[in-house]
Amino acid sequence: MEIISDGHTLTLSGDFDVRSTWEVRNALYDLLGGRDDDVVVDLTDVTTIDVTALKVLAMATRQASREGHHLTLRGCGPAVRRMLHLSRLIRVVEVERVAVPA
Repeated sequence: MEIISDGHTLTLSGDFDVRSTWEVRNALYDLLGGRDDDVVVDLTDVTTIDVTALKVLAMATRQASREGHHLTLRGCGPAVRRMLHLSRLIRVVEVERVAVPA
């Protein structure tokens, strides 16, 4: 798992699973703690994700909301979206809408 923090965006790449949740959690909370604006988590290059990883994102979303901020997931591919729906965490997190070309 590679984690890059750039301004208000946290970009993740690789396998986001139980082995990398602690690293991502720490990076997320560091970013949320040091900002007064909204945070974006870019999952475009995430190859696999599990429910434990999604729970980390859901808890960070709740924490951001408590502090008056938004945490938005960007670049959710079909596998990530499928896991969000199967776990029903789609109700908790905010996924950036993508315009579909006509």
